[in-house]
Amino acid sequence: MWLADADATESAGALLGAQIEQGDVIAISGPLGAGKTCFTRGLIRAMGFDGDVPSPTFGIVIPYSPPDVRLPLWHVDLYRIETLNEVHELGLDDARADTVLVIEWPERLGSTLWLDALRIDLSVEGNGRRLTATVPPSWDARWPFL
Repeated sequence: MWLADADATESAGALLGAQIEQGDVIAISGPLGAGKTCFTRGLIRAMGFDGDVPSPTFGIVIPYSPPDVRLPLWHVDLYRIETLNEVHELGLDDARADTVLVIEWPERLGSTLWLDALRIDLSVEGNGRRLTATVPPSWDARWPFL
């Protein structure tokens, strides 16, 4: 899917955000500046949040909770994570039971990324972005970009 600009990237995130269910994992990959946080901003706003949605690069995890969003959500940025031990310290496995996880830089998880995670890849193409996805069976009926 071609995304012409930041507004289109955020709108794509909003379409996905309308389909989110408890326990979902959305893994968003792409190089620096590809629009991962922009996409996530649209997703979080579609879930009801009307405040600023910053990048969690330095905080690593930014939690959002009802009533600000319709479901608990963690916006996770693994860019600064160097080892799997650091990932385990975040408690993502435990959080997943009742929280939506939106993870930027999921490649830091290696083979421990959940098999049922929705995988989004954003790449820079000219002035826009290209969104490609690996859609697991649990998303077949919910995938908004058919």
